[in-house]
Amino acid sequence: MSTNVNLLGKGLKYLALLISLFIASPITLTMGYKALNKFKDTPKEYISYLILAAASILLIFTIFFAFKTFRILLKAIFNN
Repeated sequence: MSTNVNLLGKGLKYLALLISLFIASPITLTMGYKALNKFKDTPKEYISYLILAAASILLIFTIFFAFKTFRILLKAIFNN
C-alpha cells in the first residue's frame, strides 16, 4: 500500500485552491449584505443582489469542491 504521488500533488493543489475559496466565499457574502444595507432604496440596490447571488453560488461551489478535494486526497493516500 503505497501513496500515489502524482494524485497527492493534484490533491494538494486542489487543497490550496480550497483554502482560498474558504476565505473568499464568506468575504463576498459579507460584502453583499453590507452593500444591501448601504444601497437600500436606491437604484444601485440590484448590485447588492447580484453580489449576494454570486456569493451563494460561490458557497455552493466551495462545498462541492471540498468534497471533491478530500475524495482525491483519500484516493491518493489509501490507493482506492
